[in-house]
Amino acid sequence: MIVFRKPLPGIERPQMEADVVIVGGGPAGLACALRLSQLIDDHNRRFPNQQISKENIYVLEKARELGQHCLSGALLDPRAMNELLPGWRDKAPIEAEVKKESVYFLREKSKFKLPITPPPLRDHGNYAISINKFVKWLGEKVEAEGITVFTGFAGAELLLDDDSVVGVRTDDKGVDKEGNKKDNFEPGYDLKAKITILAEGTRGSLTKQLISRFELDKDRNPQTYGVGVKELWELPAGRIAPGEVIYTMGWPLTTKEYGGSWIYGFKGNIVSLGFVTGLDYPDPRLDPQTVLQSFKRHPFIASLLEGGKLIRYGAKSLPYGGWWAIPPVSGNGWMIVGDSAGFLNSQRLKGIHLAIKSGMLAAETAFEAMQTDAPACALGSFHRRVESSWIGEELWPVRNFHQGFEGGFWKGMFHAGLQQFTGGAGVRDRYHAQPGYARMKKLNQVPADSNCRKQLLDNAKGDGKLTFDKLTDLYHSGTKHEEDQPAHLVIHDTNICNTRCIHEYGSPCQHFCPANVYEMLEATDAPQGKQIHLNPSNCVHCKTCDIMDPYQIITWVPPEGGGGPNYDGM
Repeated sequence: MIVFRKPLPGIERPQMEADVVIVGGGPAGLACALRLSQLIDDHNRRFPNQQISKENIYVLEKARELGQHCLSGALLDPRAMNELLPGWRDKAPIEAEVKKESVYFLREKSKFKLPITPPPLRDHGNYAISINKFVKWLGEKVEAEGITVFTGFAGAELLLDDDSVVGVRTDDKGVDKEGNKKDNFEPGYDLKAKITILAEGTRGSLTKQLISRFELDKDRNPQTYGVGVKELWELPAGRIAPGEVIYTMGWPLTTKEYGGSWIYGFKGNIVSLGFVTGLDYPDPRLDPQTVLQSFKRHPFIASLLEGGKLIRYGAKSLPYGGWWAIPPVSGNGWMIVGDSAGFLNSQRLKGIHLAIKSGMLAAETAFEAMQTDAPACALGSFHRRVESSWIGEELWPVRNFHQGFEGGFWKGMFHAGLQQFTGGAGVRDRYHAQPGYARMKKLNQVPADSNCRKQLLDNAKGDGKLTFDKLTDLYHSGTKHEEDQPAHLVIHDTNICNTRCIHEYGSPCQHFCPANVYEMLEATDAPQGKQIHLNPSNCVHCKTCDIMDPYQIITWVPPEGGGGPNYDGM
């Protein structure tokens, strides 16, 4: 039996009144909190007789510590940070300033270096960072400003009053696998907030509730996604310089699939390496973690990593849909920022600066609203702020970029080139899109000897030095969950898994999950001889299952607060 993790009914819960609740302690949420604090401080200096308190501004973060669940490549465009914290570069944990870029097209045994780096991938002036370290540092700034940050508390559900969001209920702690109270049971809090800001990252569970409840995706393109699978390596001295950036496209993906790799040189001979696979591929056997392992076997990449050592591992989804997939970002009592809203430039492979800027704009909107008699009803200006800011200026010209690749790599390159000359329009002003899972074909529609089948056969086990199986990689993610709790991966109809999916798609959850959460185990009483089995404690919170399941019967909900990966240094 799969038990939905949600607060138990009929429980008397402690309540807290709040002016602003920010759900999510990543770049967007922390930038929002910091900017709001700055505005309040400035107001209080100018108007000593009209003081605004920061006591009732709260940030909720589901990880045990700030930054633990944050994962990115990462290259930081400094534009937003220059606005938020002038002089930040002298104090922030920067790994290196980008000094060199190169882009390669790979075939299985060969490589071709592009003679000119495409303009979107020119990164001079950007900074290689560990997003984990960066968020910890930003969190220290927020707490020093007097903003309360609650770590280990997940937002479990929105508190609603008709068409308004009036706060957030946090997760119950101390609930066993069957949904019963344990001896250490603690009920979640009802945080009654005048303004709720959702900064949960990609495919946020509360954001998903909000979009469904108010049909915010109406007349929008469906959001599409990629999943980045990342490893941190320590290499022999001098192999890759700090600030060196390498991008690749092509192998091991086919021309029917979208994606590519990054390699970023950090200081101390550390390298950030990963592969992003678009979650709109047709072959149900494609495995993003195995794609990364195959990539590392390429002679060029293997030579770079030779003699090195794997340090850390992780995976995270990211929104690719662009401008046409962004839902309304504000309403009665709520705003959505960062990856939760879809603020990411898929052409540049960057979104941290957009997340920070969107958090700042939300803070400015919230600050104005706090000075009105009805702050929940005064958030409509947030959308206008976004459109008129450099977020709009950056995302509008790439509004059709990812949609252009739905017909495959070469058609996508044609559309991308045409969009460069037409200000993003391409062959039409708005390209429509399909949700990624809808593009997955059934087994009888894909060739048996496809490229991704070869990847699975060759690389599923790994050699323990250059390539690794999922459980070995998972070990390096530091993932820990309380074992005796309801499964936070909710399969709404396991009968579909055991009868239809195994036959029609070959149980793709076994492949698209980068953490071995889903397994089809032998069972004599199962119709197909196997049945679905969950390992929720393996989950690295990438949300790929929620996104890519072809039947859309899997829902990711937050586990008990504090559980999950530990992306220290990632």
